[in-house]
Amino acid sequence: MGMTAVEKVLARTAGRAQVQAGDVVYPDPDFIMIHDGLVRGVRRELDALGIDRLAAPDKVMMVTDHEVIYGSARAAEFGVINRAAAQAWGIKNFYDVGRGGHGHIFPMESGLLLPGMFYFDNDRHATNAGAIGAFGFRVGAEISRVLATGTNWVMVPKTVRLTLRGTLKDGVHARDIGFRIARMLNDGALAFDLDYRVLEFAGDLEQFDLAARTALCNSPTEMRAYGVFFPPSQPILERAQANAKRTFTPVYADADAVYEDSATLDISTLEPQIAPPGGIHKSFDISAAIGQKIDHAFIGACGSGMYEDFAAAAAILRGRQLAPGVRMFIAPGSQQSSRRLLADGLMQIFMEAGVVALPAGCGPCNDAVVGPLHGGEVSISTASNSNAGRFGAKDASLFLGSPATVAASAVTGIITDPRTLV
Repeated sequence: MGMTAVEKVLARTAGRAQVQAGDVVYPDPDFIMIHDGLVRGVRRELDALGIDRLAAPDKVMMVTDHEVIYGSARAAEFGVINRAAAQAWGIKNFYDVGRGGHGHIFPMESGLLLPGMFYFDNDRHATNAGAIGAFGFRVGAEISRVLATGTNWVMVPKTVRLTLRGTLKDGVHARDIGFRIARMLNDGALAFDLDYRVLEFAGDLEQFDLAARTALCNSPTEMRAYGVFFPPSQPILERAQANAKRTFTPVYADADAVYEDSATLDISTLEPQIAPPGGIHKSFDISAAIGQKIDHAFIGACGSGMYEDFAAAAAILRGRQLAPGVRMFIAPGSQQSSRRLLADGLMQIFMEAGVVALPAGCGPCNDAVVGPLHGGEVSISTASNSNAGRFGAKDASLFLGSPATVAASAVTGIITDPRTLV
């Protein structure tokens, strides 16, 4: 019996020749990631158990991405605690403020996360790893057990396969595909159950670069997928090889791999999409939202924080100003992207338009620790979800769109089809 790509990753790291959905394994991860907001609680737990040494400190990657700007005394306290923990635990791979960026983006860009790899993470958006052909597994608060023992039990998830056919129209973004998939799952047009499943993409994938694949990994996470996987293309492999910090072996599904379900989606006729307040599963064509006034715009977060996302927005903002009354923020996903935006002159385009540039990290998407909304205001952004309170006030209205849609809306002051401004 053949294996899916993710089954192969788990088989390798568990030291087994074969695994199948439902098996319980204890993988030896390529690395372990913990984000800044969980460090204090984990250290308290381990200290209470008398554990002052980690099982594999050389594998641990501690990332400051959720609260990069210390906008409160609590945030500053967390920073002190995190630095002390990194020193006490002997963590050399500590990416503090200004040294890495978003934990679900910069490892792929910098060659730390490579095709075929497996890692444990406390955060659910570890699904982004599938963009480069790797598998990140969220363990939540059980990250403390992983740090202490080096592993955790994993039940091999089932995999469903979605074949994408056709080529996207100009002005339509990979994020738009993700929104449409979420709506189809909610409506039953796609009969998949993504709960604790891996969604593997197939079909006409050569059109998608790493940024587009990352965007497409983001939306299924909101629909309860535990993993998303793209078979790495030649350009993806070449990019990974150019930045690789170690050797790697890409994985691909066997021809006779067992999938729980499969379906095909034609993306050639897709229009730009809008996710309204309440969740991406309510998404619809942008024509139904055109004219909605906005007060706030944001580009960044784990689904749209790569250089190419900002380049698409800058193409619309070039020579234009934000509409009166609109404030806009950007948060690149990595220090590398921030430097590239500066070097290429794109950051100047944002500055001249009146956009506020934030340091690399989550930005407002982390419960509005920066750039919050007041009650009654309306935002359009590339955040991971549009749930009430995500950007502060629970009675604010949050709309989601692609980077191009957000940029177009910011310069007009109303939700706007980006194709009208290109």
